[in-house]
Order: sequence, then C-alpha cells, then structure tokens
Amino acid sequence: MPHPPRRHLISIDDLSYEDMHGIVQRGVEYASGRCEDARPLRDAVVGVLFRKTSTRTRTAFSAGALRLGGQLISYGPGDLQENTGETVEDTAEVLSRMLDVLVARTAGSEAELRAFASQQRMAVVNAMSAAEHPTQALADLTTLQGRFGRIEGLRVLYVGEGNNTASALTLALSRYRNTTLHLRTPPGYGVEQRFLDRAAVAAKSSGATVDQRHDMTGLPTVDVVYTTRWQTTGTAKADPDWRSVFAPFQVDEAVMAGSPDAVFMHDLPAHRGDEVTAEVLDGPTSIAFEQAENKYHSARAVLEWCAGGSRRGSVDV
Repeated sequence: MPHPPRRHLISIDDLSYEDMHGIVQRGVEYASGRCEDARPLRDAVVGVLFRKTSTRTRTAFSAGALRLGGQLISYGPGDLQENTGETVEDTAEVLSRMLDVLVARTAGSEAELRAFASQQRMAVVNAMSAAEHPTQALADLTTLQGRFGRIEGLRVLYVGEGNNTASALTLALSRYRNTTLHLRTPPGYGVEQRFLDRAAVAAKSSGATVDQRHDMTGLPTVDVVYTTRWQTTGTAKADPDWRSVFAPFQVDEAVMAGSPDAVFMHDLPAHRGDEVTAEVLDGPTSIAFEQAENKYHSARAVLEWCAGGSRRGSVDV
C-alpha cells in the first residue's frame, strides 16, 4: 500500500505560518499539562541520529517520542554505514522502510538533511545543521507565547554570534506581525545575508522589522534580551583573537538595565563570564531554564505535526 507523503522540518521556511503557529500553540498546550494523555505516536518508531553533542535537543525529542507513545532507536556518530561509504540517499531509503520519523543532528549542510528527506515514507526533522536550528526557534516561540500570551509586537534584542540559532530566530520572528528583532553581532560574525533576505520577504507581509548592527552602542528598549554561547556546538573559530572581538557583546546587568522590564533568554549551554554574567543568567529576569524545558514541550508538538495524518497507524490526539 502506498504511503502518503511525510511532513519534513528542515528549515523554518518549510513551515507555513499556519503550521508554525499551530506547532507553537500546541507546544504551549503541552507545557500547560493539558495534553498528557495524548498518544499521537502510538505504534510509531522514531530514529534519533546525533553526530554532535546534545543535552536539550536529544533528550527533548527522545523523551517526547516516548511520552507520545512512540518507540525509539538511537544512533551515534559511528553507527550507520555511511561511515563505510554508503550514500545518504541509500541510507535514507533503507531507514524510511523501517522508521516513521528521523530526528537528525548532523551539524553539516542543509543539503545532507534534504537528501535524507528525498524519500516520502519517513519524516525528517533537522535537530541542528551548521546554518540553522529550526527546532530551537520553535522552542523559543513557545517560550515567548507562554510568557507573554503573544508573539506579535514583541521587541527582541539578540546579542552575540549570528549562528544557527540566530538564523532560525530571524526567519521565525519575521513571520509575526509587527515584531522587532535587533541583531547585535560581532564584526565578521553576523547572521548570513541569505537569512536576512529571506526574513525581509516575510517581513513585507507581517510588518516585522529585522535590523543587524555590529556594535553595542545605543541599545534599544526591548521585551526580551537573548544570547547564545560564543562557541557554537561543534565549531571552532579561525581567528585566534576572536575573544577580543566578542568581549563587548557580553550580556551583563548594564545591558539588562537598559530594558528594566525585559526577560533574559539563552538557548544553553551557557558559559558564565563569557556571553553572559552569572548575575544575569541566574538572576530574577532569566527564563533560560524555562526555555530549556520548552524544548521538550515543543519537540512533542513537532513530532505530532510530523505524524499528523501521515503515520502508518491512526493519529490519536
């Protein structure tokens, strides 16, 4: 019997606004505890492939799949026959005949994940590629929706490297009406222009604003201050003096004082004393660990979206 096409999540841009909004709202519902009996992955098998380290994302999707009634198969970086020369396409074709969903952190290019998604039997979720971290953005939106009751009109200041988290956040926030995202990134470490261009297209319809500067002067008053670690997972910087370039982009109490009503967010792991001071991360305005918990709630919403109407069995929500 032919299988209906799967829903893949490789980039935020793979989601319609309605899909993205639905995932966020469902994540908030899971966070509220109102959906603990939902088993949309009953009888489904979820593969979890992580070639790079992970605490939050791997645990969130593993626990999420199990909580939703699914069965789990975990793969380490050396477990698949790609290591002996099998193509990604052949690997995907084989896995698709046994798995319903594959959650993959390759830390490589999006093209590799697209190759995994070239078949139509198994949903593929990007758990972080080199350029974009879409499931982090969905967890962030879930956190914002839960905290403020809205995303529309929020003002966000992102400080630090324009990494895969920043790229995904840029694509996501530009979809929401009248949001403002101020990117303050070190010179030479900004969000890539291709993501800014894609966000600009979305912003034309939503009325959102995205601007990027490479200094810390004249910081705006915002609702949210967000940063990430300076050393993105699985990467290294070519410039041996990069720390001197990043030093002005630390979030400290002075930065937070400029937005006295703002909350502080961090995708973790954090290095206190680098991108953020301990006083801010562990202080009363920080919702970083609430944000981390929402990775789990959001992961359940993503898995449910992938399974929605496309699983071998019935969907029970």
